[in-house]
Amino acid sequence: MRKIISILIVSMLLIIYVIGCATTSKIEEKEIILSTTTSTYDSGLLDKLIPAFEKKYNISVTPIAVGTGEALRMGERGEVDVVLVHARSAEDKFVEEGFGVNRKDVMHNDFVIIGPEEDPANINDLKKVVDVFKTISENEILFASRGDDSGTHKKEKKIWEEAGVEPKGDWHIEVGQGMANTIMVANEKNAYTLTDRGTYLSQQDNIQLVILFEGDPLLLNPYGIIAVNPDKHPKANYEGAMKFIEFITSKEGQGIIKNFGIEKYGQPLFFPDVIK
Repeated sequence: MRKIISILIVSMLLIIYVIGCATTSKIEEKEIILSTTTSTYDSGLLDKLIPAFEKKYNISVTPIAVGTGEALRMGERGEVDVVLVHARSAEDKFVEEGFGVNRKDVMHNDFVIIGPEEDPANINDLKKVVDVFKTISENEILFASRGDDSGTHKKEKKIWEEAGVEPKGDWHIEVGQGMANTIMVANEKNAYTLTDRGTYLSQQDNIQLVILFEGDPLLLNPYGIIAVNPDKHPKANYEGAMKFIEFITSKEGQGIIKNFGIEKYGQPLFFPDVIK
């Protein structure tokens, strides 16, 4: 009799364990972690995209806003399920090394150079962004750099390289923070900085800096989204990540991107790449 009771108890505990595991699995399937850039966060775009996705799929999204470099490293370590970033060469490397799968184009905007309205380096009439950087460095005019391995910082370093300049000296300020904070530092110090247009527009009411250079093809700023590879990280919520990718590249998600910013700023902060 005791043996039968013991068997029944063990069986019940096993059933409870299996149900618990299934319940936990279902809970985990309802959550995804997104590592993304400060520009998507600071601009307010995620405040529009995430609630719409959560309502449609009943999957909660936890965004972590960092620089592109750190966002991709979080994906490499399996700490997130999906990444939304803007540094194509780094994204391609992430996929080639097996950390990410199913990369999709999402949207783009552009980078601009902002600075004090009096334009002490006289960059407003220049035609190429490399000439802008050369002029700023030659005259040692204050320039605030993200300095955080973000997509914007990667772009800045590429422009310095194209300009044949190694930025060093007291005039080159490495902030080591996100775009909004870097803009604030530039504003306080009356310095130039490179920023994505979306974050600038979202901050322009709080600063005196203005756009002084724009339009160079080198300043194009495309964004891509990538699911973390479940073969590399089995605990990643791949199904949830793919649903988010499906949504952000769908007619509904692209429509949110297309219209974001028009009402408040009179122009969109980002331009959809999938559905025009």
